[in-house]
Amino acid sequence: MRVVLIVVFDGFQLTDLAGPADVFHGAALLSGSGAYRVEVAAVRAGPVRSSCGIEITATHGLDGWTEPVDTLLVAGGLGFWAASHDEALVAAVQRVAPLAERIGSVCSGTFVLARAGLLDGRRATTHWASGELLAQHFPAVTTEPDLIYVRDGPIWTSAGVTAGIDLALAIVTADHGPDLAREVARWMVVYLHRPGGQSQFSAPIAANPPRRNSLRTLQVWMEENLAADLSLAGLAARAGMSTRHFSRVFATETGTTPARYVEQVRVAAARRLLETTEQPMDRVAAAVGLGSPETLYRVFHRQLGLPPGEYRARFTRS
Repeated sequence: MRVVLIVVFDGFQLTDLAGPADVFHGAALLSGSGAYRVEVAAVRAGPVRSSCGIEITATHGLDGWTEPVDTLLVAGGLGFWAASHDEALVAAVQRVAPLAERIGSVCSGTFVLARAGLLDGRRATTHWASGELLAQHFPAVTTEPDLIYVRDGPIWTSAGVTAGIDLALAIVTADHGPDLAREVARWMVVYLHRPGGQSQFSAPIAANPPRRNSLRTLQVWMEENLAADLSLAGLAARAGMSTRHFSRVFATETGTTPARYVEQVRVAAARRLLETTEQPMDRVAAAVGLGSPETLYRVFHRQLGLPPGEYRARFTRS
């Protein structure tokens, strides 16, 4: 049985704890072998309040922990800055770290590991909003601000909130193979885990949400009809505007052009198909409205810097 010790602090993000904990618990149940035992610790045992106000009980104090650990995982949350300057917490993590085979963090928990000196000379990621701060205050860390998760030897770090689920699924894959990880993902009703190299930004996140209800409705229709006519003229007609007016309004409200948004949405859909199916490239291209494998290749290379075949291979290896 592998012991996963998740460290929390006042102001931690509840999902940073619950997401990975549910993955490891699900793996233990579905494997039928009790593969993992999840324990929760803080500097001192007792109640710890999350950022949303829900209080949990840390059953262990780090000051008294002496058991070997397979995975030491530090949660993140709005209280990360105070936590990374909590000398007692940082010292406790430093003391327990040598007991762990694997050390990781979710979201801004990266700052606690960095403050403890555990990321020096390593690659690491964190929530997209904190990447610049991490790079500024910890120059010894190579910050990868746009990635879902990063594995550098025994150090695993992830982006914000739900990326902790991807990180935990990747750990399950490393420990027990992809079949168990896929089964856990199915039970949790999440995408079969995203590869670590995938950007934190999906197309809907990258674009600003428009204020106009008509544009929000159009965006939903676009995502549900990727093979339809999504040309500027076609979209403008559907929105009941001239092409010039539609182009200006769309760019003003979303921060991107209609053509760029359509391409982002189509690539996001293609990525999901490449990750979760074995459909050949021509069918993937047709399903998302890119027409041909050649067009799929061009837009993938333009947006992601790699061809769709390599993207699928990376996901399969994750």
